[in-house]
Amino acid sequence: MQALAFVDLETTGASASKDRITEIGIVLVDADGVREWNQLVHPQTRIPLFIEQLTGISNQMVAEMPSFAQVAGEVAELLEGRLFIAHNARFDYGFLKNEFSRVGITFRPQVLCTVKLSRALYPHFHRHNLDSLIERHGLQAMDRHRALADAQLIHQFWTQARAQFSEDAVDAIVQRLVGRSSLPSNIDPLLIHDLPEAPGVYLFYGENELPLYIGKSVNIRNRVLAHFGADHKNNKEMSLAQQLRRIDWIETAGELGALLLEARLIKEKTPVHNQRLRRKNALCAWQLQQQGEQLKPVLSWAGELDFGAQDNLYGLYHSLRDAQKALRGVAEQHGLCLSVLGLEKTAVGKPCFGYQIKKCRGACVGKEAPLAHAARVLMSMQKLKLAVWPYPGAIGVREGEELHVIDRWCYLGTAKNEAEIAELLQAGVPAFDRDTYMLLSKSLKKAEVVVLPGALEMVG
Repeated sequence: MQALAFVDLETTGASASKDRITEIGIVLVDADGVREWNQLVHPQTRIPLFIEQLTGISNQMVAEMPSFAQVAGEVAELLEGRLFIAHNARFDYGFLKNEFSRVGITFRPQVLCTVKLSRALYPHFHRHNLDSLIERHGLQAMDRHRALADAQLIHQFWTQARAQFSEDAVDAIVQRLVGRSSLPSNIDPLLIHDLPEAPGVYLFYGENELPLYIGKSVNIRNRVLAHFGADHKNNKEMSLAQQLRRIDWIETAGELGALLLEARLIKEKTPVHNQRLRRKNALCAWQLQQQGEQLKPVLSWAGELDFGAQDNLYGLYHSLRDAQKALRGVAEQHGLCLSVLGLEKTAVGKPCFGYQIKKCRGACVGKEAPLAHAARVLMSMQKLKLAVWPYPGAIGVREGEELHVIDRWCYLGTAKNEAEIAELLQAGVPAFDRDTYMLLSKSLKKAEVVVLPGALEMVG
């Protein structure tokens, strides 16, 4: 069986960098059974009165006790190779990590938080603090807010959970929550407990300030861990794991905010491992122009177009090749004439190749009336048609307590109040972006939209 250490600390306050440990309680579980270890610690600073009243540990009680430096070696030996289990593990692990660091000991165990374990095992309950677990599971609290007593409570909860659920079910949840086995070696395991289970964007960094990769998710923590759970199967993930030195993230109000922010940041920072969304080269679109009785697609480039305002635009492409490939696909699907469309050069009155293989109705040789072919071109291109911006000006798309400010299919930014909205509007409209347009053209159909600036009073 895996060796376990159920740990609880009492401290002089809540800041792991400023406050100090006053008591350590550990319940050790392994193949040899269960044993306990408890030690009061001199914090080398005064214990505030309200902490004395909460824990019952006074300045007098610790006056003759050893400092953490004096017991650090013993604590490190007790915890070595064990799964570190604590309630709100970020707190206990953070304090021990800082205390060990002060004496030159690197502390990087596998860490399991029983708050998260309780949420995973009992999702139908709303509260998962230690007092709630005591009441809900009938745990026996001997001396609440003392280190060893609280460590014993965590051990009791673990024992009950293992008895109530199958071993495989608990192990699977523990492995997912711990995540340490798949994390890159350069990433601090404390990060597991910092990563939010919320929507947003995450950024992977190597040795410098240019990100290696930018991604988005409705659950940042799960998505980040998923990258490295598969690193042995995927060359890209393996490369990321080897280069990774730091992970940052930006939470958003919801999925739309994450999608918009991801598209923007990738364009701005051009991370090496993002390929599809990195593209910033010029856009082009087809315009249907009347030439005699025929309707012909003519390719126009971004400098000649006003995306979002023009009605006669079809498709968005990054190259002539992509545009012609898409148009050829439409022609083949609907039996249009490649010669009339300008995709094939033939002499006047001569059949195109499509007509010879019976995939063209003969507009090239007068077998199909020009107006009939023009009508079919118009109908066939409808699926490619770009939507004209349907509002008189900028809008806000509400998501949670925020508004995503959009104008002519361009994302200006996200605001929380009237002043921030005004600042975004004054900055002007950025360059039209294909990925943002594709995202918004779908999302706005079901979004809560506020027309700006006349609706500024609705925000704040």
